[in-house]
Amino acid sequence: MTATTVGSRSTATPRQLWPGITVVVLAVGLAWLANLVAPAISALTVAIVLGVVVGNLPVLPAATRPGLAWATRRLLRVGVVFLGLQLAVPQVLGLGAGTLLTVLATVVLTFAGTLLLGRALGLSRGLSMLVGTGFAICGASAVAAMEGVVERDEEDVATAIALVTLYGSLAIVALPLLAGPVGLAGADFGRWSGASVHEVAQVVAAASPAGAMAVATAVVVKLSRVVLLAPLVAAVSMMERRRRAAAEGGRPPLVPLFVLGFLAMVLVRSTGAVPDAALDVAKTLTTLLLAGALFGLGSGVRLAALVRTGPRALLLGLLSTLLAMAVSWSGIVLLG
Repeated sequence: MTATTVGSRSTATPRQLWPGITVVVLAVGLAWLANLVAPAISALTVAIVLGVVVGNLPVLPAATRPGLAWATRRLLRVGVVFLGLQLAVPQVLGLGAGTLLTVLATVVLTFAGTLLLGRALGLSRGLSMLVGTGFAICGASAVAAMEGVVERDEEDVATAIALVTLYGSLAIVALPLLAGPVGLAGADFGRWSGASVHEVAQVVAAASPAGAMAVATAVVVKLSRVVLLAPLVAAVSMMERRRRAAAEGGRPPLVPLFVLGFLAMVLVRSTGAVPDAALDVAKTLTTLLLAGALFGLGSGVRLAALVRTGPRALLLGLLSTLLAMAVSWSGIVLLG
């Protein structure tokens, strides 16, 4: 399969976009309702699953493809920008130097280690980079943010999202069972959950058995990982495009605008000037936007392609998860 061209733009007319956009709106509505009925299930997870289901059944006409592609790209970028409003610098700094160093080490070593593991397993660079980003930062949302700046196949995106969903779900069950053997409880277990589990909703579910304090700590630690999404995407973007510029004679492009928008929103939130009501609206809007984007990405998942990827991708996901858990546990034990 030919690698997707980074930064490609749709030339479809508004009339051609509406069928796909309508499908996205309906899917987001269903995901939102499912979350209201079963709050333990993230709307983002439901959106991904819906996308995979409809993408592998003969239910989506060809007329929906332009709108799906447009919505996936646009909603993702706007959603990542609004995600910045969930983060405040003072809140993150309040975690303390030890926890922040643990988070940084977990992100860096998980990302770099996953790239090395992917190479050793003979997997593509694009897949390894997407898996490394998703497992190191914030799951499917991070995969979706990174896929626009690296050379990869559509199958790589689908596989990375499937792996994040699978191993993040398994972590919800595994971490509480491991809390006793590894000697973590309360806030420390919350730190471990926040530093090692992939999606925010999965973090909450994993930390819940340890109590409210563990959940609160886990969410803040998790959001401190999300802060690193912008610099990671920016660094990879510049590195990738310089590499292609050297090979193709082009000019290296600037950092993606949505990354700058994300950082701007973090700064706005950090001023304390945004009312709580506005933050609640922004949080809901972020969920809806990312749900739409992830539904679009899920609709591109082809289960047959995942089967062809074979056990090597599953092994990469397992090893990357274990790496994140091991590094974060070590940091909590050694640094407090």
